[in-house]
Amino acid sequence: MSVYLVGGLLLAYFGILMLISALQPNRRKSNDVFFMGSRRSPWVVVAVGMVGASLSGVTFVSVPGMVRGSDMLYMQTVLGFFVGYVLIAEILLPTYFRLKSPSIYAYLRDRLGRRSYKTGASFFLLSKTIGAAARLYVVAIILQTFFFDRWQVPFWLTVSCIIVMIWLYTARSGIKTIVWTDMLQTVCLLTALVLIIVQVARSLGMGPRECWQALVADGHFHLFEFQDWHSKQHFVKQFFSGIFIALVMTGLDQDMMQKNLSISNLKDAKRNIYTYGFAFIPVNFLFLSLGVLLLIFAARHGYALPEASDEILPVFATQGYLGPAVTIFFMLGIIAAAFSSADSALTALTTSLCVDILDRPDDSRLRRRMHVVISLAVLLIIMVFRWVNSGSLIDALYTITGYTYGPLLGLFAFGLTTRRPVLDSATPYIALASPLLCALIQYLSTRYLHYTFGYELLMLNGLLTFAALFLCGRHRHDSPDGWK
Repeated sequence: MSVYLVGGLLLAYFGILMLISALQPNRRKSNDVFFMGSRRSPWVVVAVGMVGASLSGVTFVSVPGMVRGSDMLYMQTVLGFFVGYVLIAEILLPTYFRLKSPSIYAYLRDRLGRRSYKTGASFFLLSKTIGAAARLYVVAIILQTFFFDRWQVPFWLTVSCIIVMIWLYTARSGIKTIVWTDMLQTVCLLTALVLIIVQVARSLGMGPRECWQALVADGHFHLFEFQDWHSKQHFVKQFFSGIFIALVMTGLDQDMMQKNLSISNLKDAKRNIYTYGFAFIPVNFLFLSLGVLLLIFAARHGYALPEASDEILPVFATQGYLGPAVTIFFMLGIIAAAFSSADSALTALTTSLCVDILDRPDDSRLRRRMHVVISLAVLLIIMVFRWVNSGSLIDALYTITGYTYGPLLGLFAFGLTTRRPVLDSATPYIALASPLLCALIQYLSTRYLHYTFGYELLMLNGLLTFAALFLCGRHRHDSPDGWK
């Protein structure tokens, strides 16, 4: 595929996003527009956009590649996601709407205290910045490896251009722009996914019925694991991990919840969560099915698979194995996924930094400066990923989630399920100690018990935080002043 065509596709896509941004009200001084979209976002638009924001470039390349090592067992986690979304809609959303705040972490301030509030927001900033950088890294490295290296464009320049593009169309109206651009990007991503599957099936000489029969008959069409308890893919581990991953990566995530808070009322916000949560199941099934079809295609034609699972789809899509149409569809999908996840992340990080950490929710000038600071931080972390990355990024992201979102899970769980006050001054130390203790437990378990924690590490981390908060607290009737 011509480098000029890739560059043209990228610029054309960016031009459409800028047009959508330009159609939004020109009220740059209004932080209410940037943070909350004036609470006028249509719930259907938000629901569609959240699918793309959740999938990201990591899903686009990693989920099909996961099939080689773990079959289609990721669907167990996806089913758990839906249960998590139900809990978000029925428990967390009503709580957030009662706050009437652009930040969901204001709940921690009201329930546990100021230091707990700052601690929760800080862990979100850390985890989301790393996660946003990892997701954007996937796209940048694909563009660099398969296209821009031919022009000898340095990697840092490729990343910088992408981030500048995202900053330009998000700086104008923030979340008000993003709910619409995310909808467009989701449509582009899913269209690209379906068209790639169709093209792969055609390359195999299969119609819809033959394609389904080949999927079901393939050894990788393995959806559930109930036998090997030591396996990280055991159903119980995957399903319950999926519930808690959804709770923390959506329900306790300012990025995802900020879109819901831009909806005018709680009823429509719940509709959004249920619609988005249900749609996630068939979409991920399609990604995994694509992975199976790619393995069938490689085996039939004797093509060698790349060593890294994350490279399977990019290699087959960009090296001419499946024709130029697939290359174009792939580039459209990967660009849409990159912009969709990164734009909302930059906006959410800016919101949390201004509202939660700096306590200046009405300062528009500061908000614009912090938007630049966050963008530069993401650029720096992407360069670090460039130096150290290995393995599957989706596994890496969930590992990071286990360590950084675990304290958030413990804080919110404690606040929502108990009436016990906490020693607010101890919360930062508890939140730091829990991930470190998890890392020690992981090391000892792997070395001496030959058991390696998977996604369930998140639950362990949250449980340790919860237990420490409980032990440091007292019953409300006998707690001294200043303990809440």
